[in-house]
Amino acid sequence: MFVVPLIERKRDGGALTPEQWSALIAAYTDGRVPDYQMSALLMAVVLRGLERQELAALTDAMLASGQRLGFDSWPTPRVDKHSTGGVGDKVSLVLAPLVAACGVAVPMMSGRGLGHTGGTLDKLEAIPGFRTGLSLAEAKAQVMKLGVAMMGQTPEIAPADRRLYALRDVTGTVEAIPLIAASIMSKKLAEGLNALVLDVKRGSGAFLPSLEQSLELARTMITLGEDRGCPTVALLTAMDRPLGRACGNALETEEAILTLRGEGPADLLEVTYALGSEMLLAAGVEKTSKKARQRLANALASGLAAEKFEQLIEAQGGNPKTVEDPSVLPQAQEVEVYAAPRTGVVAADHRPRGRGDGRRSHQGRRRGRPHGGVRDHGEAGRQGAGRRTDRVDLCARPGRNEARLRGARAGDRDRRQAGGKAAPVDLTPGDEGRRGGAQAIGGFCTPGPQSCTLSSSGASCTSRSACSSSV
Repeated sequence: MFVVPLIERKRDGGALTPEQWSALIAAYTDGRVPDYQMSALLMAVVLRGLERQELAALTDAMLASGQRLGFDSWPTPRVDKHSTGGVGDKVSLVLAPLVAACGVAVPMMSGRGLGHTGGTLDKLEAIPGFRTGLSLAEAKAQVMKLGVAMMGQTPEIAPADRRLYALRDVTGTVEAIPLIAASIMSKKLAEGLNALVLDVKRGSGAFLPSLEQSLELARTMITLGEDRGCPTVALLTAMDRPLGRACGNALETEEAILTLRGEGPADLLEVTYALGSEMLLAAGVEKTSKKARQRLANALASGLAAEKFEQLIEAQGGNPKTVEDPSVLPQAQEVEVYAAPRTGVVAADHRPRGRGDGRRSHQGRRRGRPHGGVRDHGEAGRQGAGRRTDRVDLCARPGRNEARLRGARAGDRDRRQAGGKAAPVDLTPGDEGRRGGAQAIGGFCTPGPQSCTLSSSGASCTSRSACSSSV
C-alpha cells in the first residue's frame, strides 16, 4: 500500500475517506505498513485532528481488525468501565470485583501504562503468577462462571489498536482526543457489553488537563458508543493530585486490596462508588443512585468483593493468598522517607519524572520492575515542617533511580505563595475539607464530594457549582 500520499494529505489538513482508513488499518495490522510511516500519520493526526466521519471510520476499522466477545443470549447484564488514566489510579482493581459481587458481569479489557500513567495490566501482573493474556474462549467462560475477567488485548480483539497503542506511547502521540477515543472505544465495543461507563480524568495528572478537553473527549466517546448500540455514560473526575496514597504497580495493587478489605483511602472509595453506582444503574439492577451505592457498600462490608477478587486471582493463575496477605507482592529493596525541611506548600503537579514501574517498550519488552513507586505522599496544600510527605520505594540501590525520584519530595515544592498564604494549583480557599481527607471526585476541583455525569441526554451533577455552562 502506498501510504505517503495519505500522510501528506493529513499533514496538509485534508481528510481521508472511510475506505482509505479501512485499507490503511488493515494493511498496518497485517504488517504491510511500517511503524515509521504509521508514526508519521499519527503525528499528522495529533497536529491536524480528524473529522467526525474519519473518527468513525478509524474506530470501525480498528474494531473490524479482530473478533468480538459474544455472549449470545446469556441474560446477565454486562457493563464495563474505562478510565482515561492518571497518577495512582487503581480504581479498576477495586471496581471490577465489587460490581461483579453485586450481580453485574464485568468483562474488563485493560491496557498497559501509557505516557506518564500506570496501566491496570501492569498492576495486576504484580500479583505473583497472575495471567492477563486470556483467549476469547477463556475470557467468555470465566465471565459466565465468575462474573468477571480482567484481561489484556488478545491477538483476537482489536489487534490494530494493540499495535497503535504501543506505538503512540513511544512516539509522542498520546495526547490526541481522536486517537484516545478510537483506541478506547474499539476495545470496549468488542466486549459484548450492554452498557459502558467512562471515567474521564481532568487535572494536572491527566492526559488532558483542561475541562474543555475532558468534556470534548467524553462527548466524543459517548457519541461513538451510542451510535454503535452501546449506551455510554461518562464521569469527569479529578486528577489534580494522585488518587489514594500509593503510586507504583505493586504499591497500588496493595492499596486496592486494602480497599476491598475496607481499609482504603476515602478518595479512592468515593470514586469507586460513583463509577460503580453508574454501572449498576446502567445494568438495570438498581433504579436509584442511593440504592446502588448502598448495594456496593454492602458487598464491600460483607467481604463479598474481596472474596470475588480472590476468586478472580486464582482463576487467572495468581496467588489467591495475596488478598489475605499483600506482603507476597514484590517489595522494594530500598525505601527512602522524605520529610518537609520547613513549612511550605505541596504543589499539585504529579506527573512522574522517571519510570521504574515495570513498563514495556512497543515491542513488548519489560522496562523497569513493578515494585518501585511512592506512597504516603503529602496532600496538596500547606504542610508543616518535619511532617513526612513522601515514602519512595526504590527498585534498586540508591543512585540513578533515587536521583530521578528525589524531585517528588515536598521540600522542593514550597515555592508557591500568594500573599503569604498557601496557593496550591487548582485549589480554592474552600477546599480545606478536601485536604482533611474527604477528597472530592468532581472533575472541576470544587470542594466536597461532587461529580459530573455526562450521557447522550445531557449532564447531571451533584452541585451546579461543579458544572461548566458549556455542559
